[in-house]
Amino acid sequence: MGKHPKGILEFQETRFKLVCRECGREYPPDPRLFRCPHCGSLLYVEPEDAKVDWSVIRGRRPGVWRYKEMLPLPRGVEPVSLGEGGTPLIELDRISAEMGLGKLYLKFEGANPTGSFKDRGMSVAVTIARSIGAGALLAASTGNTAASAAAYAARAGLRSIVVLPEGKVSLGKLTQAVLHGAVILSIQGSFDNALESVMRASEEGCLAYPVNSFNPWRLEGQKTIAFEIYDALGRVPDIVVVPVGNAGNISAIWKGFKELVDHGVTKRTPRMIGVQAEGASPLASAWRRGLNTPIFTDRPETVATAIRIGRPVNWAKALRAVRESGGTFISVADDEILDAQKQLARMEGIGVEPASAAPLAGLRRLKEESLISRDDLVVLIATGHALKDPQIASSHKAEIIRADNAEEAARIIRKIALRERS
Repeated sequence: MGKHPKGILEFQETRFKLVCRECGREYPPDPRLFRCPHCGSLLYVEPEDAKVDWSVIRGRRPGVWRYKEMLPLPRGVEPVSLGEGGTPLIELDRISAEMGLGKLYLKFEGANPTGSFKDRGMSVAVTIARSIGAGALLAASTGNTAASAAAYAARAGLRSIVVLPEGKVSLGKLTQAVLHGAVILSIQGSFDNALESVMRASEEGCLAYPVNSFNPWRLEGQKTIAFEIYDALGRVPDIVVVPVGNAGNISAIWKGFKELVDHGVTKRTPRMIGVQAEGASPLASAWRRGLNTPIFTDRPETVATAIRIGRPVNWAKALRAVRESGGTFISVADDEILDAQKQLARMEGIGVEPASAAPLAGLRRLKEESLISRDDLVVLIATGHALKDPQIASSHKAEIIRADNAEEAARIIRKIALRERS
């Protein structure tokens, strides 16, 4: 139970429980319990009571904590917040017209405080960590989790320890972790090696609170993406396309849509589409072959660093989400991802990191394979901002024209303006 059992015991008063979907066992809501003690599977946090007044919820300001009754916290606990959530749902008019599609939207998670969707779950996880008396946070990361954990730890007055694969974290994300004062442990190997070290430390009684996605309490914050999509559209979309790395987000978003049904808010759920990069596609490869377990890889390679994961810890949850929703997994090549990143930036003015462009690349594949119709309302989840990976963002070719003086520059400007007008 850790050093502060009183904080943990308060969770017994919440309207939530822990459930193992593999063996069916249920457990009281212990925020330090992540795996089923019986079969070892990752647990789900589930509400005991599905009664929520949605009209009251919608009267509050946007953000993760708008949905506080649907989050697993004791009453009176003060959130650790930086204003996360409430991110824009942007209609992609030009891209949908160019692709011959109907309604197409992008949920821009890059607008969160540290520039990624991780802030949603981190706000909930760090609130829990502080409430149970943890003195530090612990996270393995390809960069976004480290940036978010460090920022929210600082906000809560806690220390953060982040384990990063050496030489494989983009400058933008590493800079954030450094800026917010994280203790950085660099490890040889991949993200999967970093995560293994965090899980081992947690299972061996480390008092630092782990905030990776094997922690089902963190994923509760991420399900609010589904709530916000419903609130913005006034309906459930037909298809939601999500980049998949460690596979927690797609299962969390699906869980959110299912809870909307459980609470009687809607009767519909979307098809969930998981997109992986070809060089890091253990789930998409298994799906294509009709397998029930991933084809793990120890050397994942892709330009999309946020999803460069060869052994996703939430693979079972992700497979369940896609199957239950009638969706699919697909993989896309790095050049398709980079083309989609450029298209979003230059056709719609939206700058995303490569992993966040994977859903658009995946949507093109869906259209090519006739897995989507013009009547479908589609939402792409863009998980992180372009400035998370400035090296990639700046690698796209730019039109650069040089002038020797102001007079020549003015002449060139007039010529360009005339060309664009025609």
